[in-house]
Amino acid sequence: MINTRIRFDVFTLFPEVFDAYLDSSILQRARQNGLVEVSLHNIRDITTDRHHVCDDLPYGGGGGMVMKPEPIFASVESVLGSPPACPLILLTPQGRVFSQAIAEELAQQPHLALLCGRYEGIDERVRQHLVTDEISIGDYVLSGGELPALALVDAVSRLIPGVLGDPDGPWDDSHALGVLEYPHYTRPPEFRGWKVPDILLSGDHGKIARWRREQSLLRTLQRRPDLLEKAELSEKDRKFLEQAKKED
Repeated sequence: MINTRIRFDVFTLFPEVFDAYLDSSILQRARQNGLVEVSLHNIRDITTDRHHVCDDLPYGGGGGMVMKPEPIFASVESVLGSPPACPLILLTPQGRVFSQAIAEELAQQPHLALLCGRYEGIDERVRQHLVTDEISIGDYVLSGGELPALALVDAVSRLIPGVLGDPDGPWDDSHALGVLEYPHYTRPPEFRGWKVPDILLSGDHGKIARWRREQSLLRTLQRRPDLLEKAELSEKDRKFLEQAKKED
C-alpha cells in the first residue's frame, strides 16, 4: 500500500547539489505540505580529522580514490542507528535498474535512506554490511550518486497521494500502466497549420479515452515494443495492436 507521506535521509559528500531541485515546483510544495521530508547529511561532517578525509587510495593499486568505510558507517549510524532503522539504498551502476515498478515498491516504505557514492566507488564492506539494496538508473556511469538519488526521490514522491494536483496523474504517466503515455495537446487548436485531433475537441469523453489508449499502444509499439510483453492488455487492445502491425 502506498504511504500517505514519506521521509528520505540522503547521505552524500555534496548536499548542496540537491537544494535547487528540492526547493522547486512539485517537490517544494510536497515538502511544504508535509507529504515528503528530505534530510541531507554531509558524510564529511562526521569525520574527526582536520581535513575531513573521506577517501583513500585503493588497495592493490589502480586509478581513482575509494570512499572510506569509517565515515559512511559513522554518518549512517548516527542518524539511523545500528542496524539502520530503514532500508539503505546505494545508488550504483551495479544495482538493479530503476523502473516504475520499483518506484511503486519503494513508495510502500514510510522511510528510505539513500547513499550516494563518489570517486572510483565505496569500500566493499559498506556494500556487504550496511547497505540493504542497490539501485542503478541506467547502464551508464555518472560522477556520483546524487543525480540518481534525486531521480529516485522524485519518482517515488510523485506516487504519494496529494503530491500531484491530479490524483490520477501518477497512473496516467508513461510506464505507470506498462505502456508509454499518449500525446498531449493544448491551445491554440491550430498552430502553423498543424491542428489538434478533432476527437480531443469533440467533448465525447468515452471516445477520447479510447483514442488515448490506442495512441499509447501505438506509441509503445513504435518506440518500446519490449514493454508490450509485460503490459496488461485487454482483448480490444490486442486486436488493435494486431491491426496496427498489419498496417505498418
